[in-house]
Amino acid sequence: MILVIEGISASGKTTWCAEHGGDHVIPENGVSADEPNALQDPGAAAAFWAARNVDRWQSALIKERTSSWALCDTDPLKLHYTWGLWQIGEVSESYWKLALAATRETFARGQIGFADAYFVGRIDPELARQRARADTTRRRSRFELNVRLQDALLNWYIALDQALPGRVHFELPSAIPALTNLEERYGLQAFDKMIAALPLP
Repeated sequence: MILVIEGISASGKTTWCAEHGGDHVIPENGVSADEPNALQDPGAAAAFWAARNVDRWQSALIKERTSSWALCDTDPLKLHYTWGLWQIGEVSESYWKLALAATRETFARGQIGFADAYFVGRIDPELARQRARADTTRRRSRFELNVRLQDALLNWYIALDQALPGRVHFELPSAIPALTNLEERYGLQAFDKMIAALPLP
């Protein structure tokens, strides 16, 4: 079983994972020194992040095979981030389309897929700001950008819930839920249905 915990910065997802996941947690991708510049070479940047997301999914599969379940701190299929940036005007539509094409290719090859359940935390932006100010252990350099992305993040998972009904839950549970592995992890038709359900900017 592969579970995903999602939400913007300071929504509590990493804390929740630390409290409930132990060594089952697959951490979020951090900053990478070899990341291509999206402005100078958008195609390379799109391919780079698609590959990094595949790496996280493969790590989750390994953890699932060895320990029966994995808990991902943010979705390995993190295409929602680029889509959200397009929604708020931070990247171009052409870059979004490059990222979509690169990710769809990894999906079509069965290199990345859908988790068995998604738990998406919502948070009042002012509460998130208060938490961020109180937490001196993390830099949160893109915090305000994350706040602006919350509506797009929620819309992404609403679209995913339309494509795969019942797999998305808009709250963080009190404990690891009792779930079973679902058959449809690599359905390209479901992926395309999710993308088609996304609202236009």
